[in-house]
Amino acid sequence: MQAYQLVEWQQPPELRDVPVPEPGPGQVLIKVGGACACHTDLRVMDWPAGLHPYELPFTLGHENAGWVEVLGAGVDGWRPGDAVVVYGPWGCGRCAACRQGREMQCERNALIDTPIGGFGLDGGMAEYMLVPSARFLAPLHELDPRDAAPLADAALTPYHAISSSSGLLRPGTWALVIGVGGLGHMAVQLLRAVTPAQVVAIDVDGSKLELARELGADETVPAGESAAGQVRELTGGLGATVVFDCVGSDETLKLAADVARDGGAVQVIGLAGGTLPFGYGALPFGCSLTIPYWGSVTELMEVLELARSGAVRAHTERFSLENAAEAYARLRAGDLLGRAVVTPQG
Repeated sequence: MQAYQLVEWQQPPELRDVPVPEPGPGQVLIKVGGACACHTDLRVMDWPAGLHPYELPFTLGHENAGWVEVLGAGVDGWRPGDAVVVYGPWGCGRCAACRQGREMQCERNALIDTPIGGFGLDGGMAEYMLVPSARFLAPLHELDPRDAAPLADAALTPYHAISSSSGLLRPGTWALVIGVGGLGHMAVQLLRAVTPAQVVAIDVDGSKLELARELGADETVPAGESAAGQVRELTGGLGATVVFDCVGSDETLKLAADVARDGGAVQVIGLAGGTLPFGYGALPFGCSLTIPYWGSVTELMEVLELARSGAVRAHTERFSLENAAEAYARLRAGDLLGRAVVTPQG
């Protein structure tokens, strides 16, 4: 089979011929329907050698969905052909966090930087993907894996951030989404679906602001020097109750701090690598600053229910596996609308 693999650090990935994996006991081989290109992958490509104890080569892609192909010994409850999404943060399954479904906070992974699919282990940018445990699968039922793949991260991560701030997002409050890309366009929909807050979206791209309006944003603001003032005006001078920064650059973090309100929260979802000088006065009184990471298994199941109900839908652009490099080039250039999904099966 073909797989899009990182072969050398800080070098372009390569499309390579590799053997189809054989599932061992408890494992499941899936036929990949959709694998998303994510900004996190770009950071992985840019890592210097030795930053993480991961062996090369490995297949990229941590946001995946497909169909069950082969069941390893001892796996039950699934049948070949079942449509599934892969839960990405593979925990140990034994620690307290994992036992509560919060495998993204696995205590073992935090201690030894354990590799997972797309980060040190083979991910989904291939015709087939080996999933190390059936507990990392969730049923899609009638959802098409090619459409549902973004739910595994682009929807799950902002949903986790929104859930953790749900106590603040009451009627009459404002939620601000900075960056209407793969994460941000899902955040707008999720805020509309599960909170009563009014939603304002900011982006540098007019087409992305148009998409935000189509997806339910109450207001949109072009990024620029006047953006903070416009948000303050929209919110009656108080600022946004919760800011979801889906970019995470120096500029967007400063904007988030400038427009957050007293007692509010800033959730830094994007991974652009920016910094926010922190100290007294950096944020309004009582305002929290959080960096959410992925989400729980329970939250993934809730996201899938929202997708089945039609409350959220990923806006995607599809690429063949042979054109995976183009998907990442477009992502790095910032000219994608929604999420790029590589579809190895067409």
